[in-house]
Amino acid sequence: MVPGFRKGKCPRQMIEAMYGADVFTEDGINEIFPEVYAGTVLKEENLKPVGMPTVVDMQFPEAGGVELTVDIFRPATPGPYPTIVVRCPYPQQVELWKLHGEHLNRRGYAMVCEWCRGTYTSGGTWEPNVNERNDGADLLAWCEHQDWIDVIGLWGTSYLSLTCWTVADITTPKVASICANHYGTDRFASAYQKGSFRCDVLTAWAMQNAGYPVDADYMKSALHLPQMSVDEDMWGGRLDWYRDWISHPKDADAYWDEGFWGLLKSIPSKVKVPMFIHEGWFDHHLGSALTGYAALNEQVKEHSWLRIGCWNHYFLNPLEGLEPKHLDAAEVPAALEWFDLTLKRKQTPMRQVEYYEIGSDSWHVADSWPLPSAGADEVRLYLKSGELTAEAPQAASAAEYDYDPANPVMTRGGEALLTTMDEIGARIQPEPGWRDDVITFESEPLDHDLHIQGAISVDLYVSSSAPDTAFTAKLMCVDPDGTARNYRTSITTIGLDTPDAAPYKPGEIRRVSIDMWGICWMVPAGSRIRCDISSSDFPQYSVHTNHAGLWSEQTGTQVAHQTIHMGGATPSAIVLPVRG
Repeated sequence: MVPGFRKGKCPRQMIEAMYGADVFTEDGINEIFPEVYAGTVLKEENLKPVGMPTVVDMQFPEAGGVELTVDIFRPATPGPYPTIVVRCPYPQQVELWKLHGEHLNRRGYAMVCEWCRGTYTSGGTWEPNVNERNDGADLLAWCEHQDWIDVIGLWGTSYLSLTCWTVADITTPKVASICANHYGTDRFASAYQKGSFRCDVLTAWAMQNAGYPVDADYMKSALHLPQMSVDEDMWGGRLDWYRDWISHPKDADAYWDEGFWGLLKSIPSKVKVPMFIHEGWFDHHLGSALTGYAALNEQVKEHSWLRIGCWNHYFLNPLEGLEPKHLDAAEVPAALEWFDLTLKRKQTPMRQVEYYEIGSDSWHVADSWPLPSAGADEVRLYLKSGELTAEAPQAASAAEYDYDPANPVMTRGGEALLTTMDEIGARIQPEPGWRDDVITFESEPLDHDLHIQGAISVDLYVSSSAPDTAFTAKLMCVDPDGTARNYRTSITTIGLDTPDAAPYKPGEIRRVSIDMWGICWMVPAGSRIRCDISSSDFPQYSVHTNHAGLWSEQTGTQVAHQTIHMGGATPSAIVLPVRG
């Protein structure tokens, strides 16, 4: 069984995303083989089996006398074994890790799965993040003295990847490599985008991992004012760590460079073992993960892999209505390829950078990441009264709308999502003009394929009746039949568009930049590029109240009259990094 699904009810694509398309054939063989093996082969050949894989559930004493639960899966064959070590905080994944352990045993690996402090049956008090370094170091020290462990690989996805990163610079001699999926070391990048909180990731995660049951409505929780007291007002207890997150919307805030987050940010440059960093264009940790890769020292990069594919946080296809043949989005086979090389064959990997180009359904290799600026051109598409044009309009014009925080634009597709699973990715979009507060700009059909590779931005000249507000952008490809899908979205606020932004005076025209995460995306000839501008994208981002000051302390909202200025001295434009 897979956690969250009744037996036999988990979608086939989710299982295949973990283990690959052959998993069902393999399981069928494993289901039939034991009966034939025991009833026929052993009797006819008079053989004695070595034994079946063993599973041990033990209590491991950590520093301070806290006992943590460790599940050990060992193959039937004699050791010592290449061993994969994971650390997990999610009790709902107990059966999943049993499944992983069994599959790894069949392939000759042992697996050690420790349950994080205060989770499942582990002792102590659950507090996210802060105990993972010390507890992980203690586990590795214990593993170092087990004669049945030959060599170690650390593996994890999401929070489990975090537990890998926290010890990546203090690994013990048996640790040969790390496979870290869907997590990074810049926590601020995963929490905020220019003043807007990624509530679908972190508000929801806080509710699910509070350390006690929270049954409040998630959407109402994310909209609660003031957000600073949502824990006590709606969740039944105070969560100081959540209050810390929502109190520091600036990258320059010391909070993100001190304590645990400061430590995490400093780790990549001190890593000494090869790493496989596995990411997806529609994973909400993409920005942070690529920052972590960039910070690895050059010696480690020479022996590390970076792979960026087209999938979401769950390794599922994010392209609504499209089924590309070459997504290759299987999590476990990729990890096994890495561990077979580094643990079983004990070979030192060589630098490998692979990335998938959306639209052409093709994989590419590079010598480094990010891709070098040489060979890339900056293409601007200018906003002009519902159009996107290659030439900057000489005459000034404007588009206006009212933004009411009480009626936010609901997220339809995006990359910074976790809980609202149905909206993760490139989703089919409503027709232009579907809301008065969403302004659409669209190009003419392209006369050639456009290869966008890098970080897109939207430069806007804006004004507002509010002392602070937000502006959003959604970039889309419109197929010849009129079907539009989003491929990049983002947001900015006037107050935190730049680190040194001056206080805003209502009515003032201000230039802002809506910066998007990098992408490799081919927009085919015959398609159009569409960009929707608005002021909310909820729950991908918190709803801006149109008041100045710390967002999480706001107690009320007001309607803002927004103006997008175009042409002349205010050339609002989309900035595309184009190659080829």
